[in-house]
Amino acid sequence: MRDPYDVLGVTRSATSADIKKAFRKLAKAWHPDQRPDDPKAKERFAEISSAYELLSDENKRGQFDRGEIDAEGKPRFRGFEGASARPGAGARGSHFEFDLGGSPFGGARRGFGGGGGGEDIFEDILGAFGGRRPRGGAGFGGEPPRGEDVTAEIAVPFREWARGAKRRVRLPTGKELEVSVPAGIEEGKSIRLKGQGQASGFGGAPGDALVRVRVAPDPQFRAEGRDVRVEVPVALYEAVLGAKVRVPTLDGAVELKVPAGSDGGRTLRLRGKGIGAEGSAGDLLVELRIALPPGGDPKLEELAKRLRDEAPYDPRG
Repeated sequence: MRDPYDVLGVTRSATSADIKKAFRKLAKAWHPDQRPDDPKAKERFAEISSAYELLSDENKRGQFDRGEIDAEGKPRFRGFEGASARPGAGARGSHFEFDLGGSPFGGARRGFGGGGGGEDIFEDILGAFGGRRPRGGAGFGGEPPRGEDVTAEIAVPFREWARGAKRRVRLPTGKELEVSVPAGIEEGKSIRLKGQGQASGFGGAPGDALVRVRVAPDPQFRAEGRDVRVEVPVALYEAVLGAKVRVPTLDGAVELKVPAGSDGGRTLRLRGKGIGAEGSAGDLLVELRIALPPGGDPKLEELAKRLRDEAPYDPRG
């Protein structure tokens, strides 16, 4: 068997994550069901899996790096010190089996790739395609790799986003789910749905689904942190004399008292009418905008001229 680092295409300084990533990529590419017409696929897949079985086990990897075992996990012998040789059953000539009682394998006769008389150490492997177990005795050491994560995006109307809502999303896997969107979640953030990604195919846990949230703009409201700003037109006489006006909020229209002598641009605050769930929401900032009569008003123009001529005050100081 070749050097397991060369088989997986990683360096000797590779981390466990690097090794798992390399294995996952190669195992998917060389699975026999993926290459039914390639007679070498089984052999290559078995080689890849055996390399991963060795390098994913920290103890075995350390023994290999120190030269204590070879690429198949067998002890490297320097003579027959510490090993008792006995003729194997049905042995021909000088063929021997070695009882490795003092080895790291605890006396078991080791079989790889379906060979040997020992218990199949890869019994737990599941096939990557349709749950079938690949032939050839290949398998994993340690925890099987998990499935891939998938991504999706949902557009949430501003008012639903501000209060929190449930929205349906279709994932790349074809599955359609209902997603709970937290009130005021940051634009562009993703909601993680555990176990809703791609299946592992190797008996591991499925991946996750990451649903990115996009907030659709609203013609009336705009966010300012946890507060919401809205512009409300008021007539000149309402600003001068004061009045009660209807104001839109995220939860429906309410009446708001405009104090007498209010300037255009003045901002009034409605507590708890902003972004967030009830009891923890920000405020609604109501910005007054003085609206003149459409098409003009002769009486208003005459009053304006008189005010100009009498010049009772200078608004610019």
